[in-house]
Amino acid sequence: MKIEHRTIEVESNGRRVTYQDITEEVKELIREAGVRDGMCIVSSQHTTCSVIFEEYVHDKDWNGDELLQVDLNRILDKVIPRQLTESDYLYPGPEHVAFLEEISKQTPEYPNDPATILNADAHIRASLFGSSQTLIIKDGEPLIGSVGYIYFIDWDQNRKRKRKCNLMMMGN
Repeated sequence: MKIEHRTIEVESNGRRVTYQDITEEVKELIREAGVRDGMCIVSSQHTTCSVIFEEYVHDKDWNGDELLQVDLNRILDKVIPRQLTESDYLYPGPEHVAFLEEISKQTPEYPNDPATILNADAHIRASLFGSSQTLIIKDGEPLIGSVGYIYFIDWDQNRKRKRKCNLMMMGN
């Protein structure tokens, strides 16, 4: 049995929820890995990100977002409103704020800007949608149908960031 690991880098826009279509990259990485029959796990390592399997929608809004994604965001905004102030949610608490202030001294990807950690909504959305999808590979192709697409979503709207989407392909 062959096991191969690959990574796709994605950049969030930092102004609204970012949906990145990674379907073609996933297909290409499966081909490069040479797995003919098996599975591919597509996973985010970030706690405010998800990987989903959804229908590709040809119609887009003026931001370039597919209308199904716009509809999803509208529903989620009603159920899980964006965190705009520290009183909107209990998260982050004082101990977590202190932790993030300390880690920002060592890691440039964690800026010491309290507004960037007001993202409880992003954590909750990612928890509900999950961080990964498992795809079946048959004859070297993922079984996703003709309109099934794979999207990497960054729910965090507070800053632009580079994200990693990890793939593990296993099989023969």
